[in-house]
Amino acid sequence: MAMARGALHLRRLPVLALCLVVGVCLLCGGRNAAAAERKVVGVHELKRGDFSIKVTNWGATLMSVILPDSKGNLDDVVLGYDTVAEYVNGTAYFGGLIGRVANRIAGARFTLDGKAYRLYRNDGNNSLHGGHHGFSKVIWTVKERIGGDSPYITLYYHSFDGEQGFPGDLDVYVTYQLSPPHVLSVRMNATARGNKATPVNLAHHAYWNLGGHGSGPILGETVQILASRYTPVDAALIPTGALAPVAGTPYDFRAPAPVGSDARLGELLRRGVAGYDTNYAVDGATTDGSLRPVAHVRDGATGRAMELWADQPGVQLYTANGLRGVRGKGSSVYERYGALCLETQGFPDAVNHPSFPSQIVRPGQVYRHDMVFTFSF
Repeated sequence: MAMARGALHLRRLPVLALCLVVGVCLLCGGRNAAAAERKVVGVHELKRGDFSIKVTNWGATLMSVILPDSKGNLDDVVLGYDTVAEYVNGTAYFGGLIGRVANRIAGARFTLDGKAYRLYRNDGNNSLHGGHHGFSKVIWTVKERIGGDSPYITLYYHSFDGEQGFPGDLDVYVTYQLSPPHVLSVRMNATARGNKATPVNLAHHAYWNLGGHGSGPILGETVQILASRYTPVDAALIPTGALAPVAGTPYDFRAPAPVGSDARLGELLRRGVAGYDTNYAVDGATTDGSLRPVAHVRDGATGRAMELWADQPGVQLYTANGLRGVRGKGSSVYERYGALCLETQGFPDAVNHPSFPSQIVRPGQVYRHDMVFTFSF
């Protein structure tokens, strides 16, 4: 689930301009600005054999995932940009670490412990992905980078009390790790500091195209989502509070099916819906943090497949409905349906729906969110 509806209008920045834009953004950090100005934005590669990723500490963003196909040909399977400067100006959240609260919060407001909080509105009247300056739009600190057979990198960000309207200080970490033979783990955690509780719902916003990032629409890719229910939404994409069965609807991916099939995307289009931007309630949800299977995607042309396991109650399927002529890596131009996102998460707007699994983290408590992507060919 990404930007508000409509076309994306992006402009390129010269590399020098990155320093200027970052400097402006840091001024928004208030008391943290002086420390933040000393941070350096860089690109870090993790590699093991024919499997590699690139990560930048701008937004803790995953810039690339390079994998072989069934014939051994390498390609990058996530959408994105060539330079960090383009991520600074980008509005699609390509590969970003989303927070403090991913997805939408209705009316950009909520009440917690008897106090009303107003957030930054950046999606009509609602707050989307943590506001206009969420975690994907800040500089993180590289805390650790280790090589070897299972290389990893850990990044850290301190979110201050009142940032984008959210209460309480929050220490946030994310670790990207490669494991044999072709496994990518994304491990997130956040600890509430001080004396205020806060909602936390981190998400990872990679745009996947297993045919290769510039190969065009993913409508022929086969998708399976292990979820028997989903959360219906209103016209502003805010959950109604209900949990509805997927059986007999275009949202049913319990058995593998092409995402663009007439019975699924075709039916949505006939209903006037541009594509999937849907939260599913993952089957077998637990509260003990154990991983469970969430989704499986396969590209028939290349033989690449991806299996996702995670520990969150929901997963958002987004079919890049809002992409319009976005110039990406290697001069590729990304259009609608050029990728799909599978964002494991707490339920959208959970802070305003007591019946949804709680996303409230109290002082001293630790929020955890783990994702494991296993690739095969």
